[in-house]
Amino acid sequence: MATSKGTAASASTTEKSSSLQTEILLYLSTNNELNTWSYAKERGLDHQLVVGTIRSIESLGDVIKSEQHTSRSIGLTDEAKGLLRDGSYEYNIFQAIPADKGIEQPQLMKLPNANIGFAKAMSKGWLQVDKSSKPPMVKRKVDTVQDEVQHLLQRIHSLELTDSSAEEVVELKKRKLVEDVTINYFTVTKSAGFSTNISKPETDLTAEMLQSGSWKTANFKPKNFHAKGLLPSYGCLHPLLKVRTEYRQIFLEMGFTEMPTNNFVENSFWNFDALFTPQKHPARDVQDTFFLSDPAVTTKFPEEYLQKVKQVHATGAFGSIGYQYDWQLDETQKNVLRTHTTAVSTRMLYQLAQEKTFRPAKYFSIDKVFRNENLDSTHLAEFNQIEGLIADYNLTLGDLIGVLYQFFRKLGMTKLRFKPAYNPYTEPSMEIFSYHEGLQRWIEVGNSGMFRPEMLLPMGFSEDVSVIAWGLSLERPTMILYGINNIRDLVGPEVDLKMCRRNPICRVIPAKSEE
Repeated sequence: MATSKGTAASASTTEKSSSLQTEILLYLSTNNELNTWSYAKERGLDHQLVVGTIRSIESLGDVIKSEQHTSRSIGLTDEAKGLLRDGSYEYNIFQAIPADKGIEQPQLMKLPNANIGFAKAMSKGWLQVDKSSKPPMVKRKVDTVQDEVQHLLQRIHSLELTDSSAEEVVELKKRKLVEDVTINYFTVTKSAGFSTNISKPETDLTAEMLQSGSWKTANFKPKNFHAKGLLPSYGCLHPLLKVRTEYRQIFLEMGFTEMPTNNFVENSFWNFDALFTPQKHPARDVQDTFFLSDPAVTTKFPEEYLQKVKQVHATGAFGSIGYQYDWQLDETQKNVLRTHTTAVSTRMLYQLAQEKTFRPAKYFSIDKVFRNENLDSTHLAEFNQIEGLIADYNLTLGDLIGVLYQFFRKLGMTKLRFKPAYNPYTEPSMEIFSYHEGLQRWIEVGNSGMFRPEMLLPMGFSEDVSVIAWGLSLERPTMILYGINNIRDLVGPEVDLKMCRRNPICRVIPAKSEE
């Protein structure tokens, strides 16, 4: 039913517009000019409807021409429109008083707008109050009156009175019944192709026209070849992908090899145990880690390596006393959503250690990790981690600091500080801070350290091989680069897809070397 009503309303509007077109053309056939404002007022039409009809006729070809004008006039307020219809307050009060005996004042004051009407009627000398009676009686002082206010409003409405400086108009302004208005109207005249019989021009050349030959005499609508067409739908890169590309390029320029990170599901052995993280560590609780229910466990491990990891944890080995606890196989078999890409680094280092001859290597990865975090404006349950590591002979903490300065200089950061920290699988460990010029303070930008012998020696590395590593998130620098305050505006179901189209290209400018 709603569709039927809508169709009927649309048809009615079309018919009304077509009828008004005919009326306007007939008017111009006998008059030299049409003023849209006057035309609308004289016929009680909406001015915008008349202007729209003029535009519609102009679109049909060289039938009429119009010129826009601006003038100042006076118009009725909403309150005045009510007085124009029902009469002024003072006139209605006067008419409410019986001519012979009058009316009690309290009863009179119950009428609508009685306060204003009574005051105006008294000031004009129309009424008198007999205070000797109880209650006071209001009586007519004159026999008849004219509603001058309504008469003035009628003159203004019919454009007979347009002078806003006239004394009577000034009085109406004080009562806020009229106001100055700016009128944008058009004067319309006939053009070279004027006719009272017009037809809608054809917009398309059809097969029927070609077959019948009617196209030769048809009136076609002119084509605007300078109009901008609709933009075609196109794909775009998410800001995270743009920043990821920049970080990836930096690693490649520094000679790093990208690690395969396509396994989001990892078992606890590679994610925790091989990293010398004890099985009772808080990071392995369900409050911090997502555990899989199906498949819940993994049973395939390098057996010899597994036994070395167990020994390092339970009783100690390779010069370490370990954690001295009852290491459980079923705990290391549990499958999880990987909590860091360091699990991938562990697999790659183990493969490197199995080669007959050790070769120095530089690896990096940028991919998703998952943690059971409390969601807020800066934390999500999944995010991207950037990680880099270097394996070589006799690396020191100085080498790590030197590489970090080189890496972060390419990100535009030269002011760095390092703070001692704790990680189960690195010793020494350092948090990385950079001075933010905009915030005027030091902010944490990453974590770093040297992998412990308890992690490297069970893999098969010699004691003179060291591994330095560092990591940071991808979302935080992306939010800083693009001025995003809430991470849920960057990732997740609340993201505005238009943001992906509008955001600029990401370019990370390396900082100049300080000499």
